[in-house]
Amino acid sequence: MSQAITSPVRLLLSLLAALALLLGTPVAASAAAAPLAVSGAAAEDPAAPSADTTVTWSVKPADTAQGRDRPNYAYDLQPGGTVGDALYVANRSPQPITLSVYAADGFLTEDGSLDILAGGVASTDLGSWVQVEAPELTLDSGASAEVPFLITVPADAPPGDYAAGVVASMRVTADNGTITERRLGSRVHLRVLGDLAPALTVGDVVVDYHGTANPVEAGSATVTYTLTNTGNTRLDPAVDVALGGPFGLAAVSAADDAPELLPGSSLQRTVEVAGVVPLGLLAADVTATSQVVSRTLAGAEPSALDPLVSEGAAATAAMPWTVLAILAALALFIVWRVVAARRRKAAHARELAAAVAAARAESSGAGAEREPVPAGAMPAADSSTDTVDTERDAPRST
Repeated sequence: MSQAITSPVRLLLSLLAALALLLGTPVAASAAAAPLAVSGAAAEDPAAPSADTTVTWSVKPADTAQGRDRPNYAYDLQPGGTVGDALYVANRSPQPITLSVYAADGFLTEDGSLDILAGGVASTDLGSWVQVEAPELTLDSGASAEVPFLITVPADAPPGDYAAGVVASMRVTADNGTITERRLGSRVHLRVLGDLAPALTVGDVVVDYHGTANPVEAGSATVTYTLTNTGNTRLDPAVDVALGGPFGLAAVSAADDAPELLPGSSLQRTVEVAGVVPLGLLAADVTATSQVVSRTLAGAEPSALDPLVSEGAAATAAMPWTVLAILAALALFIVWRVVAARRRKAAHARELAAAVAAARAESSGAGAEREPVPAGAMPAADSSTDTVDTERDAPRST
């Protein structure tokens, strides 16, 4: 009996101890300044900090001969050229931290933001041209350091713009074994000098009209299109979307501030345009005027290349269904009234014709009964009767 009582008590004590441990666990905090987070597969990593460790650090381009107070890195190099620079890293955590420092190729996300390949993914362009002097960095609380790196452009590198990032990252293992890479970094933009060939295409233009139930209210339209940088330079496009009916009637327009496009990148955009009048046919014209981006440093000279203009178009039906329904109902009502009037007129005509025919028939019957006998015309009679009557009626002579 005592063993039966003791087991529930032990179970209750165990639950209370587990609850106390949970309440005493500190809340995990992510790295400061919105790190680039990449989730990886579960793995055992005793050296990595646990998920409940509060860790904060910051990075920025170091003040070097390449520039001071820079928002990012930007270089113009010949094929085979080199440039040295450094990344400034500061530990703002209450305990020492160990960070990995590396570079990786950049790419555009679906929303047009610049991201870089995850750690461990091999780079093939600018990310592979960067050699970091200290791939691993340990900093005490409040300490900072500059991590030098060297960029060497291959001698056979094609001219054009390239993008990458230099980051300081930390891998954090969660309680369930999932590893998350938290990283902070700075962009690297490099132009390999040579023949620049900017090119942009506007394709896959689709327009959809959205009407309203109010017959006197204009509708809206959704225009979807795809921008593709087919050249070798970074482009900063400003997009204008124009909508109108046949012959440009009731034209409306909207602007789309598209993000910068890296060479070879493609981005789908969607623009909502209000005040669209349905005139049966709706045409959409998408015009992208792109500037070639030369450098991103403050005070840099703008590109000397002329703006690049690219266009795309599409059309769709834009029917005023409410107005058409009202007109159809009105037309049906008019047709019904006309048909009904004709039927009434035809019925009246038939009634009148029947009345006239009946009157004529009645008049013909009455005339036949009262018809006079013409003079000299006698009805035929039997000869014997006529003789007797003549002899009897003839006067006698005296």
